[in-house]
Amino acid sequence: MAGLKKFLRTKNYHRIPLTLSATNHLELMASINGIPGRFILDTGASNTCVGIDKGAFFNLISEASEIKAAGAGATGMATLVSYNNKIGMGSWEKTRQQVVLIDLSHVNQALTLHEALAVDGIIGADLLHRARAVIDYTTPALYLKK
Repeated sequence: MAGLKKFLRTKNYHRIPLTLSATNHLELMASINGIPGRFILDTGASNTCVGIDKGAFFNLISEASEIKAAGAGATGMATLVSYNNKIGMGSWEKTRQQVVLIDLSHVNQALTLHEALAVDGIIGADLLHRARAVIDYTTPALYLKK
């Protein structure tokens, strides 16, 4: 879809390649606070999150949250929240990004059960909305407005 790519480039969008996993999830490489990781792109996830075991890895300063998370077969999960983080994907970068820390062990267990690679986190609708994201499923690619 050269037309879409060219059009979005004129509108100051940055292209981030996506990979289709063995489980049909769209995955991408992103960095949090300068540290790269593997993430699932999930338009149904309300928040961008990382595994609770990855907080120190991504240099996240977190605090307890009253919010309980639910998704992918798990409910009532305790969460932590970290504010003012820098997230980068390709040449696109945003600061002051909130990241929710949750237990992703059930997600990674399901992924590895289907011979897919484990992930460090999930890019959610909060970030996608903020970046005016466009997903091209044919190439596959994610476009984010600078």
